[in-house]
Amino acid sequence: MKQQAKRLLAATAITLSSLFSGSVLAQTPPNQNTMEMPAKPSLTDGEVRKIDKETGKLTIRHGEIKHLEMPPMTMVFVARDKAMLDQVKVGDKVRFMVVHENGQMVVTDIQPIK
Repeated sequence: MKQQAKRLLAATAITLSSLFSGSVLAQTPPNQNTMEMPAKPSLTDGEVRKIDKETGKLTIRHGEIKHLEMPPMTMVFVARDKAMLDQVKVGDKVRFMVVHENGQMVVTDIQPIK
């Protein structure tokens, strides 16, 4: 009896795994290139709108952030290193690198455009 239960359980597991893997593949749009790699992280153009050195945050009006598939907008970012905030002032045009870490948008590099 135990042997039959083990076989039934194994067959069920195999069936379920094939169903789930098939349903994931079925959800891929037919025109999407499944081999396409995500965009490589790159610097994005923006303008500093606000700086909060105490919290380590800055507000940037930015263009499209391609590697995050984010359209142009104005939003608040966390500076990975608060010392970066001393490199810029409100109104500066900048190029910056942002990554998504632990549910936050984190600026890892910022360069004023001269």
